[in-house]
Amino acid sequence: MSLRQVIGAATGAAFLLLAAPSAVAVSVGALSASSETVTVDSTGHLAADGTVTLSGTYRCLRGTGPVLVSSSVSQGDPRIRYGIGGTAAVCDGAEHRWTNSEKRTSDTLEPGAAHVEATLMELSPALGGLPLPLFHAVQQQDITLMEG
Repeated sequence: MSLRQVIGAATGAAFLLLAAPSAVAVSVGALSASSETVTVDSTGHLAADGTVTLSGTYRCLRGTGPVLVSSSVSQGDPRIRYGIGGTAAVCDGAEHRWTNSEKRTSDTLEPGAAHVEATLMELSPALGGLPLPLFHAVQQQDITLMEG
């Protein structure tokens, strides 16, 4: 198999994993449910300029590659989710706070009920150097976006 075929196969696998993070997160989460977690605070903040700030906590044991806490928010139509920043995670077994912010156009979101998904994900080294996502934990939470 050529290097080009290996890279193509790895890229395809990564896209498949990214397209279905919940299934992968559940299987990984089942293995480490008590030791690796991510939570979402019950309120988020929406500034007048459209900046959304979400926060929570995370705990992870270790990673062989970079580990990130990513988040997304939806309001109204659950099929439309907006990515809200990302935070580098420290995997030392202790609980840490995360805060992600992203400026959206001011009419994208409004104060009120919203749904957030936070993911604790590692970019794990793989053959050929292409990092593959490894999901440590995922949390979905209904929240309230507050003005301010």
